[in-house]
Amino acid sequence: MKGCFTALITPFKEDGLDNEGLDRLVGYQIQSGISGILVAGTTGESPTLSWEEHYGLIKRVAEDTRGRVLCVAGTGSNNTREALDATRQAALAGADAVLLVDPYYNGPSSHEIRREYIAPIAEANPGVQIVPYIIPGRTGAQLMPEDLALLCRQYDNVKTVKEATGSLENMRRTRACCGEGFSILSGDDGMTLEMMTDPAIRAAGVISVYSNVLPGAVCDMVNAICSGDLETARALAASLAPLFNLVTVQTTEETPLGPVVCKAKNPLAVKTLMAVLGLPAGDCRRPLGRLTRAGMDLLINAGRKVYDSAPQLFEPLAETFDVDVEARLNDPKYQEGLYYEEY
Repeated sequence: MKGCFTALITPFKEDGLDNEGLDRLVGYQIQSGISGILVAGTTGESPTLSWEEHYGLIKRVAEDTRGRVLCVAGTGSNNTREALDATRQAALAGADAVLLVDPYYNGPSSHEIRREYIAPIAEANPGVQIVPYIIPGRTGAQLMPEDLALLCRQYDNVKTVKEATGSLENMRRTRACCGEGFSILSGDDGMTLEMMTDPAIRAAGVISVYSNVLPGAVCDMVNAICSGDLETARALAASLAPLFNLVTVQTTEETPLGPVVCKAKNPLAVKTLMAVLGLPAGDCRRPLGRLTRAGMDLLINAGRKVYDSAPQLFEPLAETFDVDVEARLNDPKYQEGLYYEEY
């Protein structure tokens, strides 16, 4: 697996999934040159999906992408039995690969993650690519490079990892242990350029959050790196940086009892920006809510910076969804109802 993959948001309506909006988003991604789509991952709010919704999303995206781009389904869990069933269902629906996040909260060791989680799923699904997703900041657990290497030696369908540790040393160790035939995909938009150009990492691409908004631009950046056109890649990375740095929006809010640090986690920022720009998104499901007023200001300012530096990056979005991007970024009416008026 290589290239640019979008960790697709799940568009909601008040009464459930926005299937028409989902189809429009998938079409936008494909026409923008994406390599594949990850459905029902964390950015797709998998923790708040019922299993019926989960399977329905995977089936729909697998049908939309079949023969066009890869479909990667989020089927990870902190319960191996549940992940086995979800992976079986994803395979039946036509997914090409599944993403298995490290088991969260109960926090098995790396040894246990390998033996009691990834291995049985890989063994039971030899026709599906198994992609471990390593993000210890969210899970409190971590599959280590050595155990990952043992898995890729044992199973032909474990040849890719989504790397979101934030540690370049861990990534370099992964490359050293897993060898040349193994794909490392960036799980952090802002680290993609560095991960792909570091000679000791040589990442093969990214599973991106902000490619939900600007898939063509993120694809162009990845393709430029792959072709050795680092000048173009660095220019695109610099233009996109204001958004890449806001996957999580952190503000300090004043309360009657003193200041509080507020961290609005993914996908709140990207879904809010999509709603402002007129893309199908809908609200996040509780317990996620809205940005604060200060958080909204940060997000809109970041969007304006990207637009001001490279307005051409938004042209495919404007065309596909028939919106005036400049007006939407500058007129406060498009922000109404998308942030908390008070802390």
